Parts: sequence; structure tokens; C-alpha cells
Amino acid sequence: MSISFSKGAAISSTAHSQRKPTFAATRGMHCLPRNEAVSILAPVPDGTTRVPPLAIAIGNYGLTKPLKDGNVCGSDLKLEYIQVEPIVAAMRRMVRGLEFDICEMAFTTYLCAKACGKPITAIPVFLTRNFHHWAIFYNVNSGITKPKDLEGRTVGVNRGYTVTTGLWARGILQTEYGVDLNKVTWAPTDDEHVAEYKAPANVDHSYRGKPIAELLLSGKIAAAVGDVRVNSPDIQPLIPDARNAGFAYFRKTGVYPINHGLVVKDSLLEAAPRLACELFRAFQAAKKIYLAQLDTGKNLSPADEAAISLKRVVGDPFPFGISDRKGANRKAVETIVQFAVDQQVIPKKFGTEELFAQDTLNLD
Repeated sequence: MSISFSKGAAISSTAHSQRKPTFAATRGMHCLPRNEAVSILAPVPDGTTRVPPLAIAIGNYGLTKPLKDGNVCGSDLKLEYIQVEPIVAAMRRMVRGLEFDICEMAFTTYLCAKACGKPITAIPVFLTRNFHHWAIFYNVNSGITKPKDLEGRTVGVNRGYTVTTGLWARGILQTEYGVDLNKVTWAPTDDEHVAEYKAPANVDHSYRGKPIAELLLSGKIAAAVGDVRVNSPDIQPLIPDARNAGFAYFRKTGVYPINHGLVVKDSLLEAAPRLACELFRAFQAAKKIYLAQLDTGKNLSPADEAAISLKRVVGDPFPFGISDRKGANRKAVETIVQFAVDQQVIPKKFGTEELFAQDTLNLD
């Protein structure tokens, strides 16, 4: 099956970062079957004109490497990889300026952007996942000994209040440890990706621009959530044995948290309605290559080892799709949406089907 853009559709790549040239690999490729290949061709009166490559910003992971290396091919699907470090900077540029055609996106940022009317839509490809019990830290001199002790205290948030890791950590504190999140003052250290977002009253932005490690060590904040990196005996994880606590959470709830997904400009999906499916298939093919590499047990990075550890607990470490056959993914999406409502990141719940391109709803 081929895909053509609607006549007159305006498709352009507006990114201005360092571009990684596209190339065709000739060995070790995984080629999509012909009926799954995408032909990005726009018919014009005097013939067929090839549309410029689509600008895509995604991180460098084992899961994306087969795509970036050219080991997945689809007829005439041209993706121009824009290197952005760190990848969260690309997310901000996408929700503020639509700088890319396709972009990796932290899922809470996507929910916030969607609620603010940003013209982007996700496809059910989830590039990073993890449990977040590890992402809650406290100063041992603060008098805090258990999660409920966070109530009445100021708790830092690494980067913005709407960061996905922070949202999952707060949701776990609320649902698993009984913390009343409204009785905590949350102190982000950066502004939000979605500039239009208005935080609730118990979010204090006066700590913005201050290193979260210094705030914790100084005692100006009692605890923090997020990716906090402090090498000090005074700063400890609040949840003991967080790794196994996360696994126990999965066994209890069936929720395997989603971190980063993938979004596409709405204008692009309107011009090429089948593109969402073909992108899904391309990432699915890349995943197949990566999982086969993990199965060899050779030349494994720490991230590869982490994926293998997750596989032992959850099965597929990178499940895609939100069809009825993918109940675990639907549960993860429903949970993160509920957490976002509870924490006033979005004003009302989205139905799962509202969040993903319609052509991808039955894919897995």
C-alpha cells in the first residue's frame, strides 16, 4: 500500500539543528513488505514530485538505532534525522514552534500540549519506559522518614512541574503511599515546555533556575522528585529498594509506565492519512531488530541490560499499540491521564482514542 499526500498540502521541514544525512543500507536491512511501504509522493498536474524528507527528532537508543542506521527500509519513506541533545530540548521546540514533522515527546508534555490545542497527535509507539519509585529523594536531616512526611513540606521538582517522571512519582506517592499531593508545595527548577500552561496554586516557581542538588543539600527543600543526581550520604531515595518496589507495583496494578512517545504534526497526518500506520510499522521493524540483538547477549550497554531486566518482569520491554489486545498499554495510558488530571496538568480526561492517530488504534 502506498501513501500519497493530498494535492496542495503544504508539507515542510522547518528544523534548523544539525541534520543527519539519510542513506540506504544494503546489508542487514529489515525491509517492510510492499503493502506496508510508504510512498511519499504528491501528485501534480505534470507528473509526480517527491516531497522533501520529513524532519524527525528522536533520541539515540537501541530501539531507534536500526532506523537511524538505515537498517529499516520502506519504499520512498524519507526521514531526515535531526540531532538534538538533549532530546528534551526537541520536545520543547516541538510544542512551542512545531519545528519538526515528527518528534519524540514526553507523554505528560504531550497531554499538556494537547489540552492547550497544539496541532500534534501521537502514534502508539513508546520509546522509553521505566518505573519511577527510584525518582523520589529526601535529605536525611529533614526529619522525613516516610512518604506521608512530605505533606506540609516543600518538595523540589527537577525541571518543570509537568515533567513526566515527576508526574509518575507524585502519582505513586498519592496512590501507593497515601500522600495528599495538595498538602505539598511543589518547587520546579525550570519553566514548562508548554508555555501556555498555568500551574496550580501549590506550585512555587521561586526556585526556578536553581540547581536541585544544591537545594537539597542546603536543606532549602526537604525532598525532590525527578532525575536528581547527588553524590552525598545526606541525600537518599525515599522508597527503599525502589527497583523491586517498582516491579511489585507492576505485579499489583498491571501498569508499566510510559515515559516518551512519538508525535506527528496534524497537518502531515491530514495530508497523508496512512503515514501514521507506516511510521508505526517502521518503528515496529526497528524494535524487532533491537530485541533480536538483546537476545544475543553480546556487546550490551547498561541501557540494554536494563531492558533485559525489565523483560524478565513485564515481558515485552517495549510494547507498542493500544488495541484491545494491548490492554497493558491502555491501562498505562489511562493511568497517566488520570494522574495528569489529579495533579492539574490537564483540566479533564482524554479518552485513549482521542490521543492517537485513528488509523493506528487497532495496530499492535
